[in-house]
Order: sequence, then C-alpha cells, then structure tokens
Amino acid sequence: MNVKLLNHFEPDRLNEMREVYHSVGWFKHTNEVVSKIFLRSDIVSLAVLEGRIVGVGRALTDGIFNATIYDVVVHRDYQRKGIATLIMKDLLEQLADVSCVLLISTTGNEAFYRKHGMKSLKTGMARYLNPSLEEEYLT
Repeated sequence: MNVKLLNHFEPDRLNEMREVYHSVGWFKHTNEVVSKIFLRSDIVSLAVLEGRIVGVGRALTDGIFNATIYDVVVHRDYQRKGIATLIMKDLLEQLADVSCVLLISTTGNEAFYRKHGMKSLKTGMARYLNPSLEEEYLT
C-alpha cells in the first residue's frame, strides 16, 4: 500500500478529513471544528491513499519540553492496514526532540499506543465537561 504522509493542514480537503472522523462515529467533528483544531495544531500528519485522505493525526507542543498527541484516526474502511502506525511514527518523529509526549487513548486502543512506546502516567489528571466522557476516562 502506497500511503503518502502530509505534514501540513490542507483546508481545501476538509470534507475528506471530516469523513475520516464521521466514519468512526465522531459526528461532532464538522468542517468548522476540523478546521479550527488543525489550524491550532503545531504538528500534523495526514495519510493519503490513492489521492484521498484516509487518516489523520495531530499534536500540540512547545517544541522543547511537552507535547500532546490528539486524534490519531483512520477511516473505518482503511483500518488494520498499518496506516495508524505510519501516522504515529510520523508524529513521534516530528516530536523526537520533545522531552515528554502525552496522549489520551480512546478506550480499547491502549495496546496500540503501548506498541509505540507510550506508558501509563502515575500522576496524569484531566477534567471533562461531558459527564459521559468523565465516566469513561476518569477514575
């Protein structure tokens, strides 16, 4: 499979990016939301297969001490083909000089991130405005 990775946000491809999110049930990701979150992201990795975006990933970072990876998502029709691994490797390569890289895994995907060197935090904390997310992710 010949997947190309792009490291910049392409606003004219919002529909493709939104479709990646919608394919996995993340329907709050409208074009407006996708545009906003990617414009505010420091690091971007977009997986393109046969001219179409089929996976996304992004991160925020100060470039030295801390970074957080968000939204490693692959279109449902292209999952289990190694695309998420390509995106993770690309994001981590772009963050190679950053001391601490964090992420919050969606439930059930923890093993995938462990394969990429991620470990559970002893002191990680979070706050969710959505009660169902709080129930799912907080102890």
